[in-house]
Amino acid sequence: MADRKFVDEFNIKVEKPRMENVIDYDAFPNKVLLEELRNKIIQNLIDNNLDTKETLNEFIQEEIDRTLEGYDLSDIERSYINNLIDNEVNGSGPITELLDDTNITEIMVNGPNEVYIELDGKVIKDNSISFINDSHIVRTIQRMIQPFGRTIDTANPMVDARLSDGSRLNAIIPPLSLKGPILTIRKFKEELANIDDFLRFGTLTSDMARFLEACVKAKLNIVIVGGTGSGKTTLLNVLSSFIGNDERIITIEDAAELRLKQSHVISLETRLVNYEGEGEVTIRDLVINSLRMRPDRIIVGEVRGKEAFDMLQSMNTGHTGSLTTMHANSPIDGLNRLETMILMAGMEIPIRAIREYIENAIDIVIQVERLADGRRKITDISEVIGFDKDNIEIRQIFGFKQTGILENGDVTGEFVVNKTIPKVYSRIKVHGADELEDIFE
Repeated sequence: MADRKFVDEFNIKVEKPRMENVIDYDAFPNKVLLEELRNKIIQNLIDNNLDTKETLNEFIQEEIDRTLEGYDLSDIERSYINNLIDNEVNGSGPITELLDDTNITEIMVNGPNEVYIELDGKVIKDNSISFINDSHIVRTIQRMIQPFGRTIDTANPMVDARLSDGSRLNAIIPPLSLKGPILTIRKFKEELANIDDFLRFGTLTSDMARFLEACVKAKLNIVIVGGTGSGKTTLLNVLSSFIGNDERIITIEDAAELRLKQSHVISLETRLVNYEGEGEVTIRDLVINSLRMRPDRIIVGEVRGKEAFDMLQSMNTGHTGSLTTMHANSPIDGLNRLETMILMAGMEIPIRAIREYIENAIDIVIQVERLADGRRKITDISEVIGFDKDNIEIRQIFGFKQTGILENGDVTGEFVVNKTIPKVYSRIKVHGADELEDIFE
């Protein structure tokens, strides 16, 4: 398989060693000694609660010199120890370099010696990174979330936070976590993918790209479904780029990840409860408020609760062209989940009425998957065409049929297209996009 030179959330190919500017720990002849010295110094930092740079200037060099006294260490080994301690005080502890590495898309800390990363679309264990103990992990978490007014302790053993670069942090500690403190970070990408990247990586075909662009410009309501890490938000950002520059766009997210380049974009973000248990602003609150803001488009980062009804209501009352994502295993499963969300919200509406609401609101459902080889592909583009008895009926327009897996792990398959002219094509043509007939001949 040819090397892929471009890097994005959908497909990553590392062309150079990770963190090549970092001192090579494996080159040290006495790793055990360095580990003991590193642990001793960092444990002193934890015991003395030394977190600020001012405290470091007064203490750290003296502590290092005192700890290393009597040991015959080279300048490179001393530099290695100094870098580790600097990361403890001014960075994010042992995972500082992982956060700085643009090739890594996710960091998962399951224990002091269990650090996993997602690289090239695959999850692998990074044996070069370790924490001293569980207290070291908790201290690192606290240092990362403290600037955002968040805390984690036995009274608040779970936290979600957005870091300054937009990355999403989730941490959970005992008593909720039986294994110990668990830290998960979804990295924020500076360079987001575009439709050309998708074509280059084989995420979709040119016909699929033309069709999706026409759907967005024709203001069809689109739902993107997929599993965790499948690339739903990245695809949502790409589809949003097709919206005209003359439209007023309102984005609603838990953590602001969408970065639209249009000139008239209003970004809204939820707010969690404060220390007094007050002040929470949910996705639903923002969806309801956005209807009063004269939107041409409403883009919801992810729908997963009571806001489902309000979003469908907006789609059915003139706010067409809405886009959102949700967790689901297939297009029909996504529509069923919308139904379940409305029922769980306590809406006293007959099942048939809910399904009619969904059928009238949703036009296109797109499924994106991360395959076994780590690559992302759009595996299904379907349209809602009506009812089959009492159930919503959908029809696939494009799909991906997997045919096997090669010895090197690469997934093989082909994209297929249903030659039946889609029901939505008439609406697409009304908006001037009539150059798609060759796709369905």
